[in-house]
Amino acid sequence: MNTVKKYLGLVWIALAVYSYSILLKTALERIRLVPGTDTIIQWSIFAIIFLPIALGFVMFGWMAFKGAYDSLPASSEEVED
Repeated sequence: MNTVKKYLGLVWIALAVYSYSILLKTALERIRLVPGTDTIIQWSIFAIIFLPIALGFVMFGWMAFKGAYDSLPASSEEVED
């Protein structure tokens, strides 16, 4: 199961990079088609808001790939302080 978690970490990283690149491609295309100030502001806000989400997916995937989630506690009693 730990091997599956590591490979799924790579999937999360690839998914984050791919989805953000699609967002940027769409934003640039829409801005090119309708070059108005409101369009530029709208798509810039979309890109800025989604950037931390994509970075979070990359961090989650990297931690999964490095093995940070190999031994998760089954209950709250197993958590060490």
